[in-house]
Amino acid sequence: MTDRKTYFADIILPLAVPQYYTYRVPMELNESIAIGMRAIVQFGKARLYTGIVRKIHEVAPAHYEAKYMEGLLDDRAIVTEGQMQFWEWMAGYYCCTVGEVFVAALPGSLRLASETKIVLLSEENEGSHSPKEQVILDALSARGTLTLSEVSELLHQKNVQPYIKSLIEKNRIAVEEELKFRYKPKYETVLELHEAYQDEENLKSLFAQLENDKRAIKRVDALLKFIQLSGKYSAKEIPVKKSELIQQLEGNASPIETLIKNGILIPRKVRVDRLALDLGESSPMPVLSEEQQSALDQINHHFENKETVLLHGVTGSGKTEIYVKLIDQVLKSGQGQVLYLLPEIALTTQIINRLRRFFGDVVGVYHSRFNEQERAEIWTKTLKGEYKILIGARSSLFLPFHDLKLVIIDEEHENSFKQYDPSPRYQARDSAIVLAMMNKAKTLLGSATPSIESYYNALQDKYGLVVLKKRFGGMLLPEIQCIDLKKSHQRKEMHESFSHDLLEFIRTAIGNKEQVILFQNRRGYTPQWKCETCGWVPKCKNCDVSLTYHKHSHSLQCHYCNLNMSPPKVCSACGSHKLNMLGFGTEKIEEDLVQLIPGIRVQRLDLDTSRSKNAYLQLLSDFEDHKIDVLVGTQMVTKGLDFDNVALVGVLNADSLLNFPDFRAFERSFQLLAQVSGRSGRKNKRGLVQIQTWEPNHWVIQKVMQNDYEGLYKQEIIERRNFHYPPFIKLIRITIRHKDRLKAAEGADALAKTLRKEMGKRILGPEEPVISRIRNYYIRNITIKIEKGSTYPQWKKHLMDVILDFRKINDKGKYLVDIDVDPA
Repeated sequence: MTDRKTYFADIILPLAVPQYYTYRVPMELNESIAIGMRAIVQFGKARLYTGIVRKIHEVAPAHYEAKYMEGLLDDRAIVTEGQMQFWEWMAGYYCCTVGEVFVAALPGSLRLASETKIVLLSEENEGSHSPKEQVILDALSARGTLTLSEVSELLHQKNVQPYIKSLIEKNRIAVEEELKFRYKPKYETVLELHEAYQDEENLKSLFAQLENDKRAIKRVDALLKFIQLSGKYSAKEIPVKKSELIQQLEGNASPIETLIKNGILIPRKVRVDRLALDLGESSPMPVLSEEQQSALDQINHHFENKETVLLHGVTGSGKTEIYVKLIDQVLKSGQGQVLYLLPEIALTTQIINRLRRFFGDVVGVYHSRFNEQERAEIWTKTLKGEYKILIGARSSLFLPFHDLKLVIIDEEHENSFKQYDPSPRYQARDSAIVLAMMNKAKTLLGSATPSIESYYNALQDKYGLVVLKKRFGGMLLPEIQCIDLKKSHQRKEMHESFSHDLLEFIRTAIGNKEQVILFQNRRGYTPQWKCETCGWVPKCKNCDVSLTYHKHSHSLQCHYCNLNMSPPKVCSACGSHKLNMLGFGTEKIEEDLVQLIPGIRVQRLDLDTSRSKNAYLQLLSDFEDHKIDVLVGTQMVTKGLDFDNVALVGVLNADSLLNFPDFRAFERSFQLLAQVSGRSGRKNKRGLVQIQTWEPNHWVIQKVMQNDYEGLYKQEIIERRNFHYPPFIKLIRITIRHKDRLKAAEGADALAKTLRKEMGKRILGPEEPVISRIRNYYIRNITIKIEKGSTYPQWKKHLMDVILDFRKINDKGKYLVDIDVDPA
């Protein structure tokens, strides 16, 4: 670029604004600015944001005067052109703004909000600073805090962000409130022997001197431990972590501090890679069975003329080994990256560890349970091409791939791939297929119970289809038995929530030193407290739902707004003391089982027990090590678990799945029951599944018992065609929320009426959902059914225009309107 030209930059802002905003580029940045860099810009009266440079040009905006950019944060692009094109596709398809996609895509630690208070960190950090950085540090030392404007005055220049960014990365300052740049590299103190004692004679003299001092015994021990850890007399000497040396001395840091004070050990801070992995022993590539090899050959054959292939393999058929072989093919080609999408990273630790053993440190993992620092480092390593294989949940779609060749979507049917809130409300499976096509990569979908849409696309020859009908190693699928709860109650054979048969099978499995998984699709202790006299049930004051009792905290909780309250002692309606608990959740099952089978080791796997970062890892590790006899869980136990010793799977109440008001209810019920059944008998012997239900003759239950996915599909596809549901049409759901019930209804009626003028019978509703109030907002839904074809994008554009007008003119923004394309 020529220095004297006037350039303008279109910036993607992290806001829900409909279009890009144009800024003027300061002359001094003409040479350095590039598309994909982060830029500091002012938007509104005085707020600063981190935006992304989308376009550089020489055309001034026609309707407003362009403000100057405040500065750049990067010396190279951190977002690729391909990523921004993907963001734009996602915004267009899912009816949101590119700014909303940007917020979902970029790790929070790489974004700057407009807060400007800067504070000095107490932690010292060795290293040089520029004169202007030192001015900032000296001023902070004297004043405690500084604002951005005060820093600008100190340095006599407007663009001070690069100095702030540099000092943060050196771990000297933290930025709070006005300008919050949350990413801080991780540092660790390492120790080195002073150069004077590198000479062996001097070191001997030092030891002799210390040994003559009776008070220095612990220092001698510390120095000996240090030399041992450093490998001084081995082939390669290494720095010693201070924390590791303290651990060797059983937590006693005093002798180490004395050695440092006397100048014998020299401390030095080094930046630590947060993502360093303990890979353990590597594993050879898996040897495929004849059926697996045939499936792999078919997949490769389909990839010659199809972009996407569906691998429909029963549970335990060895789909993961085929994935590994496909990944190996990409790596052996000498180029390309692989994205391996999983529905819930928390439950797929086994797959992650397996891939790391096969492929080593080229495997990266990305998901929301990593903190902001870790996610930023993964982003940077992916951008540099250090990771060839990326494993992650839906957010890993947004990583900066540079040469994507293969996308694997495991358990593609899972509704965990759908983002519900906030916007963008995207379906990761569908978005990944588009991402792969944009990168000229191939996509493999894998599932034992494919989604109706994916199986339909395969049968219509849009996708390739490969089928694995047998379990690996010739193992039989589990025997599935149905327990009629009606008969069990009539015969008085129920023990709390357990039938006599299920309880006996659990006892037998435990007696044989085998393990059990129990599935109940409800967490907590009991779903409802109810007054025996008048039928009153405690409800959430913010949401139209009853409160769930959690015994471990002795509290009633709302699972929608997290309201917590103590259980009532008397009925609020009639004053009666006769309050009973109805129903059962995972917490009650755990308690009942311990009472019914004394000495049994039971643990729960649900949202309550796996909130912390490593809790689920510990639970699964304990189960794998047979420290747990029975694992009780919600839907979490249906996904990604592969244990050798599980002989029995019990489903406590299948009817709660079937009786749900949703057109996907039967499909989801089959998938959940089939998937949880597949956890049984995966190695060594045939497993057993017992399903407790009030409707043993329900056709979905019968299809599960027969392992008849094709039968389910045929029944469901007829219903979908007859009643106009996906995959034959496109669904869009509009949700209108307002704190006033009457206004919520009025606004929804008005919006539906406006949409009907152009879209006619495609508009259904508005209607109240099953739960019509959440967090004090009353809810109305409008459903739009649009036929597939060339007019679909036009209808979406019309919809966006109507909703934009609605937001402008109705109740000064008090209405909240959400658009969900392809609702799950």
